[in-house]
Amino acid sequence: MFYLKYRPRTIEELDNSQVREIIFNMLQSKNLPHAFLYIGPKGMGKTSTARIFAKSVNCLNNSYAGKSSSVEPCNRCKNCLGIDASSSADVMELDAASNRGIEEVKKLIRESIFAPMTGRYRVFIIDEAHMITHDAFNALLKTIEEPPATVIFILATTNEEKVPITIQSRCLRVHFGSATAADISRMLKRITSKEKITLPQEIHDLILQYSESSFRDAAKLLEELTIQNKLDLDEAKRYLGIRAKQNLLHLMKKSEAGESLAWIDEYIKNGGNVKYLLEDILERLRKQLLIKNGISQENTEDFGFSTKEITQLLKLFTEAYGSLRISPIPAIPLEIAVIEFYNLKQ
Repeated sequence: MFYLKYRPRTIEELDNSQVREIIFNMLQSKNLPHAFLYIGPKGMGKTSTARIFAKSVNCLNNSYAGKSSSVEPCNRCKNCLGIDASSSADVMELDAASNRGIEEVKKLIRESIFAPMTGRYRVFIIDEAHMITHDAFNALLKTIEEPPATVIFILATTNEEKVPITIQSRCLRVHFGSATAADISRMLKRITSKEKITLPQEIHDLILQYSESSFRDAAKLLEELTIQNKLDLDEAKRYLGIRAKQNLLHLMKKSEAGESLAWIDEYIKNGGNVKYLLEDILERLRKQLLIKNGISQENTEDFGFSTKEITQLLKLFTEAYGSLRISPIPAIPLEIAVIEFYNLKQ
């Protein structure tokens, strides 16, 4: 997968420009806090940044080792390679989504007592930190408050509100905001250059539009379009459902249920992607709802639905979107939503 294959491995490769500057300046100053809280949505590079940080402070060939003026990890020494391979004894990663209890955290606390084995710091990375239980957070608090001098904690979360204030106040907060178009463009150019992919500008712009400001989603979409050989604008639009979605909404307003279901079946057979179709429909219906309530004056196509119908459609299609992950056949949630809407109209 492109997102995993081309995960940033150096500070320079971090595509989030704001985070890149913060991490570089902090490492350059060598005035390192003992605990960080990385905050931001999924797919923004929090874990990758934590690993790069761990490599930088433990690298055997950079300025921290007195062998270079650069704080960049060399990615060649045994410490860097061990961290990349998740085999370093000095860097521990805990996925709190599946290891959230007090016993797992107590084990981590016991590990923090020991001195580094091959590096200068022991770095403990806790992903999805907000999932840690209340008791486990209480156990962790004392260690984060007064850690050994050679220990650094990096907590990453997509939900900072669930991280206790007592923990937050003892961490340096680094915000991983939504990726800008320039940041995502930088990543796309990095990947296409290494993969030797010629990416037309219109496809590049389409990926920016559909990536939802997420590096991970943009990389996945680039890979999908490349594998599916959809780098032609018309093919890409058809795959994403951009042209088709207007036809479906028009059918649902003016035609019988059978015609709408037949359209969905044909759309799937032609290689259409239900996820992207639903995303685009939801965005257009949302715009219509805002216009009808006087919040927006944007000039968009009116499909003729009343405010009540738009609200019903938003609910049905949102439920369908949420069901995609568990449906063995992607079309089923969409087809159910369409049928339920026709039932409501009767």
